Amino acid sequence: MVSTSKEPARIAGMFDSIARRYDTLNHLLSVGLDRRWRARAVRELALTGTEDVLDMCTGTADLAVEAVTTAAGQARDVVGVDFAGEMLRLGLIKIRKAGLADRVHLVRGDATQIPLPDNRFDAAMVAFGIRNVLDPAQSAREFARVLKPGGRLAVLEFGFPRIPGIKAAYRWYFKTLLPRVGRLISKHGDAYSYLPASVEQFPSPEAFATLLTDHGFASVRTVSLTLGIVYLYVATMPGQK
Repeated sequence: MVSTSKEPARIAGMFDSIARRYDTLNHLLSVGLDRRWRARAVRELALTGTEDVLDMCTGTADLAVEAVTTAAGQARDVVGVDFAGEMLRLGLIKIRKAGLADRVHLVRGDATQIPLPDNRFDAAMVAFGIRNVLDPAQSAREFARVLKPGGRLAVLEFGFPRIPGIKAAYRWYFKTLLPRVGRLISKHGDAYSYLPASVEQFPSPEAFATLLTDHGFASVRTVSLTLGIVYLYVATMPGQK
């Protein structure tokens, strides 16, 4: 049995232990689709170059970097927040190598207690991190707190396809092959078994959309990506920018 405990120290320690191979495995196990998913999430924020953006659960800062380099519309600044210190260290190296240290800033913190002031951001985003949060409802309240009126939130999270044959094939890959490859490359016994187990426990797309509307957001749009392997949630705060 794989523990799906979301105790923050456990989750942070698990991600720190796989940090050095995290980006490689993301690209390998998604066959490169993770880049497309992140780019789509940033496009949905409709950035114009004037926005301050929060990237929660930033990890090694791939999504933060995407937000300030995409040709489709860039953030002015991004603050990336994560509680895994080694992930942040590697993210900082990446940011400095890209010459982006003046536009992407990393902070250590928890999604249930974001260490930033009210009404601070024009937009917020989180990629594949919300299911690892101890209290997603509290995290939703925190997103609503730090966003300005009319601000937009983009959330990427794994799901399961709903087409029967594809669903069965993907479940086999996700629960059997992916953990074996992840364990071989990451050298971590549980991290890539935890991944499918945590996805199975995450609320359905409909339930998660309802959670966002119940905790401060005026509207939520749910987008199925890659046959439902990933869902993108685009939520908007009440009011006008």
